Amino acid sequence: MQKAKDIMIRDVITVKPATTIEDLARIFIEKNISGAPVVDDNGDLIGIVTENDLISQNKRLHIPTVVRLFDAFIMLESPGRIEKEIKKMAAVTVDDICTKDVITATEDMLVEDIATIMSEKKVHLIPVVDGRKVCGIIGKMDLIKGMVK
Repeated sequence: MQKAKDIMIRDVITVKPATTIEDLARIFIEKNISGAPVVDDNGDLIGIVTENDLISQNKRLHIPTVVRLFDAFIMLESPGRIEKEIKKMAAVTVDDICTKDVITATEDMLVEDIATIMSEKKVHLIPVVDGRKVCGIIGKMDLIKGMVK
């Protein structure tokens, strides 16, 4: 059975939280990647940023639905979600748009488990870690290539 270490990319391109959105876009284009782990000055994983995070900066702001019930106005959506959307749209650095709750794998995790996580959690990029250090990364194409080998 194949494991993460058999299919992962070992030369991982990472970014810092202070990386600007413009620099991030340039890195994605120049390196032809769809995302990157975000690491602190010690090299510890603190987040992940993907092309979807960049794209969400340019989407329309969804105005929440408000219902009037007698004399009260009730917002049908969480104000916190709207605040997050606005923050992402106005982002200047990677820290403003990255996902902090990162789904990770270990080198010994089975490929079928990684495929299950990607499918169920709807993630397309999973960092492979040793402790808090990034030692690899697995994308959807890496899984597909692993099936062919």
